Amino acid sequence: MRKFFQEIKADLKFKSAGPGQKLSEPSRAPKEKPKAEAAPRPRQGPTDEAQMAAAAALARMELKGKAKPPSSQEAIRNQVRKELMAEAAASEKGISADKEDPAFPDTEAAARPSVLGVYFTCPLTGAVVRRDQKEKHMREAIQLYSSTDPVAASILEIHTFNKDREKVRVGVETMAKYLDNIYLHPEEEKYRKIKLQNKVFQERINCLEGAHNFFQAVGFETRTLPVPGQETTEEYYVLKEEMLTRLEDLKDYKEQLLSSEPVRPQLDRQLCVFKPSPEAAHFELPDDFFNLTAEEIKREQRLRTEAVEKAAMLRTRAMREKEEQREMRKYNYTLLRVRFPDGYILQGTFYAREPVSVLYSFVREALRDDWLPFELLGPGGLKVTDENLAFNECGLVPSALLTLVWDTAVMSDIQASGQEQPASPLKPELLSRVQTLS
Repeated sequence: MRKFFQEIKADLKFKSAGPGQKLSEPSRAPKEKPKAEAAPRPRQGPTDEAQMAAAAALARMELKGKAKPPSSQEAIRNQVRKELMAEAAASEKGISADKEDPAFPDTEAAARPSVLGVYFTCPLTGAVVRRDQKEKHMREAIQLYSSTDPVAASILEIHTFNKDREKVRVGVETMAKYLDNIYLHPEEEKYRKIKLQNKVFQERINCLEGAHNFFQAVGFETRTLPVPGQETTEEYYVLKEEMLTRLEDLKDYKEQLLSSEPVRPQLDRQLCVFKPSPEAAHFELPDDFFNLTAEEIKREQRLRTEAVEKAAMLRTRAMREKEEQREMRKYNYTLLRVRFPDGYILQGTFYAREPVSVLYSFVREALRDDWLPFELLGPGGLKVTDENLAFNECGLVPSALLTLVWDTAVMSDIQASGQEQPASPLKPELLSRVQTLS
């Protein structure tokens, strides 16, 4: 009986195996019934609101990804490599095509910078010039001014082009003393002569740019006079005789010299307004925004890559603070963008060491109603409330995207009043030159 049931099971198993096939024939794959393909449904494009929300979400994800430390040495290397590539984007533009790394696509090298450079406004002429041209322009402006008022121009030279403020203070006080002695003792000939090789003159005055122009402008002339008791001669500054009748002018020159301040070119904000864009958090900075030259940036990249393993090392608090201070000094300028609730973007250039209060004033000056209270949220949604902190202390260097939020209570009161609100809170003159962020 057992044998009978075994034969039946074998027969059923044989039949379920499908049609027979000779060993010499190639194997046949079982046929499958074709499945009916579903007709593709047309996909609707995202709305503007959805694009803005997606851009904000991506920015938060990127920030979270940067804040989270890598879990392996390979991940650390990849993260640092990405940061270094972004940091050196501007320097890569200055390298000739034959030296470019072929691993980088051409689109990276052709990326349009977020701003053309750092510019300054000359307080004497009102002209806007590039950072590397500002000193040359100032010298030309003061030289042009000297044809109109040589005394004032020479005083500007002394206070503007001599960087050591202590040397300027000592030199100016000595020069003022010379004039004061003449004003108080005009009959004393010895006060009207200044020996150019005098130790005090050499140490305090001769080293100052513009000092000789000042003495010549106020009425001194160079003369070679014999040295009393010797057969040699030396050069002196000698006050012209006609200046003895203009002693009040000498007193005024002395007061101008003591009260003058250096003339500094003002950083031009290069204010721009952009339409809503998902590229708001993307920055391409030129070399002007970095203290380091292109070669120094490359060396910095190499050193940081070689020392990447140190990222996982335990460091003392003093070591961390020292590194943070070094990182803060790396940037002189920062490019900041403020995104408004309607998506429009306000952009400006700032010193990295300027306080946050300057940014609040910058935004307020761009508003139709500058009395409206608002707050600024930094990357990651953190409130930037301490207006006394510098941008580099807040981590807002060399660039950052901030978000403006209105005071909820005030906006509720405005809406409840039923007053018609403008389409944008920005001034019309700014909206008239709005640009597209690319």
